[in-house]
Amino acid sequence: MTENIQRDLSAYRQRYLQGGLDEKQVPTDPFELFALWFAQSEEAGMVEPNAMVISTVDAQGQPSSRTVLLKYFDPNGFVFYTNYNSEKAQNIAHNPKVSLLFLWLGLERQVKIQGVAEKVPTAESLKYFSSRPKGSQIGAWVSQQSQVISSKQLLLTQYQKMLDKFKNGEVPLPDFWGGYRVKPQKIEFWQGGDNRLHDRIVYQLNLDKNWTIGRLSP
Repeated sequence: MTENIQRDLSAYRQRYLQGGLDEKQVPTDPFELFALWFAQSEEAGMVEPNAMVISTVDAQGQPSSRTVLLKYFDPNGFVFYTNYNSEKAQNIAHNPKVSLLFLWLGLERQVKIQGVAEKVPTAESLKYFSSRPKGSQIGAWVSQQSQVISSKQLLLTQYQKMLDKFKNGEVPLPDFWGGYRVKPQKIEFWQGGDNRLHDRIVYQLNLDKNWTIGRLSP
């Protein structure tokens, strides 16, 4: 039976020919390059260009990765929102060091960000929460994120109860829901290259809060 699920993928091949990166020509500020690449991913029609993989580590040292959506960025960091009781939030409470990864395959690019996650102020979370569709607001109340549930029907029943509860008014911000800002310490820009000679330009934050730029071997 196991032979039916075996796949040899060694023949997969893809040449990367779309561009290159020169460490002598990139901006001194990595956020400028990130903003440019993000805008280009939008222009290229990438599906959910703000989707990013966040990796955390639990108290036993087990890493875990999942996709979340970037909702805001500026030179202070990258912001996403979640349930503060979720697995990722529990991991961050134990170890706030995280890694983010943006993969834009259509442009043969990825960006890897290593940094420290911290909760955003409640006012900031409230501002974003208030901008969400009402259904998403109610969904935040219903979901006990990462917890085992008996069935999808239970979730739908709880959703309907919350929908009835808040049908005539605004949905308040749950006290267990909000944002994190990942403050980067290292940002790597990867551009695919032919013959697997990829360009990897890395920005490292120094103690004086300035960035140094270097090239990594592929």
